[in-house]
Amino acid sequence: MATIIAVAPNGGRRTKAGHPELPVTAAETARTAAACREAGAAMIHIHVRDENQRHSLDVDRYREAIAAARREAGPDMVIQATTESVGMYDSRQQMEMVRALKPEAISMGLRELAPQEDDKAAFAEFMQWLSVERIAPQIIIYDTHDAERVRRWAQDGVFDASATSVLFVVGKYVPQTTGTPQDLLPLHQTCAALFRDWMLCAFGPRETACVATAALLGGHCRVGFENNLHLPDGSSAPDNASIVRATASALTALGLSVMGPRELRELWKI
Repeated sequence: MATIIAVAPNGGRRTKAGHPELPVTAAETARTAAACREAGAAMIHIHVRDENQRHSLDVDRYREAIAAARREAGPDMVIQATTESVGMYDSRQQMEMVRALKPEAISMGLRELAPQEDDKAAFAEFMQWLSVERIAPQIIIYDTHDAERVRRWAQDGVFDASATSVLFVVGKYVPQTTGTPQDLLPLHQTCAALFRDWMLCAFGPRETACVATAALLGGHCRVGFENNLHLPDGSSAPDNASIVRATASALTALGLSVMGPRELRELWKI
């Protein structure tokens, strides 16, 4: 299988104070989507912001950003929304946003959408709704506790792992911690084999090394300013597209091929 490159160009915390090319408006997100599509990204993972650059789950802002990205990047690039709370939204609000927006793809943190074991039934119902609506789900896993719970729930039939993507995260925002390739191994060993496909994102300047390791293990890559502002040589990246190009170059240098958006749509049944 070819390797997916997804770009996460802004996240919910960084602002233009961190990098002037970090997109915060719908128009900026759209231009970034087009540039990253050209550089090799099959998918863009977007966060929307309010007028003060703060994270938002506002449905109208999402609709504006998605429509703008579709116009600029063309009909095939996959556009993934997020339920990430950034400490501002509870699980009910996160699921309500998705039900109202009905994006083609959604990422969601297990620990945010279903923080307790008692949330199993509600999570199962939501995953079934996503399946009926043909919305491609991706579950975010931050540590081995998350990985062990998602493995158990998948084995219990709470959701169909063979129709689900998982995103492993190495490194952290707080405290600021750089991800390393070694950090992937316990997450991968715990539950990766259960899922239709899995992806990695990594905080800090070792991002390319981490996602290349993931690709060599059969996984996929999510890169961009949400988690990292640097190129593989440690220099500051001028924009998100430069990181996507560096990732594509690393993959091809390893003898791997890069998946196009249409292939990703077929894989995720979008």
